[in-house]
Amino acid sequence: MRVAVCQLNAREDRAHNLTVARGLLERAAAGGAELAVLPEYVDFLGRSADAPKPEPVDGEFAAFFAAAAHELGIWVHAGSFHETGPDESRTFNTTLLFAPDGALAATYRKIHLYDVEIAGRVSYQESRSVAPGAETVIAEINGVPTGLSICYDLRFPELYRRLAVAGARILVVPAAFMLHTGRDHWEVLLRARAIENQCYVLAAGQIGDHEPGRTCFGRSMIIDPWGTVLAQAPDTVGVTFADLDLERLETIRAELPSLANRRL
Repeated sequence: MRVAVCQLNAREDRAHNLTVARGLLERAAAGGAELAVLPEYVDFLGRSADAPKPEPVDGEFAAFFAAAAHELGIWVHAGSFHETGPDESRTFNTTLLFAPDGALAATYRKIHLYDVEIAGRVSYQESRSVAPGAETVIAEINGVPTGLSICYDLRFPELYRRLAVAGARILVVPAAFMLHTGRDHWEVLLRARAIENQCYVLAAGQIGDHEPGRTCFGRSMIIDPWGTVLAQAPDTVGVTFADLDLERLETIRAELPSLANRRL
């Protein structure tokens, strides 16, 4: 399976962000990708006061990416967006996955919320405006079980182990990983999730500066079940490709059966 991770710099201009995202999907399709993955909050990354009105899973955001999937004939993982939440003060941070015919194939709501205080460096409380999801999700993409997650989920290995035990062969991580943590933890965590779960990991990140005063790390990458980085994006907006060898995945699991040997 040929896959692509799309890296972009979403800002306050939603229409522009969506235009860039569509262009990246077109490049992914032209490059032969069967699946293209976009980053977290692909349509808007800025001040919460300026955020677009949250939408249901069948709103304008969904229609835009459903049309892209259908017109390009590829699987589109639409990063994430602000979905209408359980109350007026909170949204969900939600992934939508579309099949090549434009049908909605899966919906995942981010479970782990980024509530972090680092004195003098960062103060971010995602739970003030976002409600947590409650369900793990595996989708079949061209017959390959694929586990869904979003950004901060990456720090919680129990989520990915649950997905792997349930049959996932691919793990997808759309993100807006901060620069100050990303430069030390992003690759390490992604490779760890690949190695311990013997899965391919597809990680699509935001890159560059965003309001209010945030910088995202980028370095979108595709990692094999041995922990080898197959492809990594440069520090710019663009599309990065790799070919997944699913027979190699089964060979790794057979020769080093750590999933089968687990006791807990």
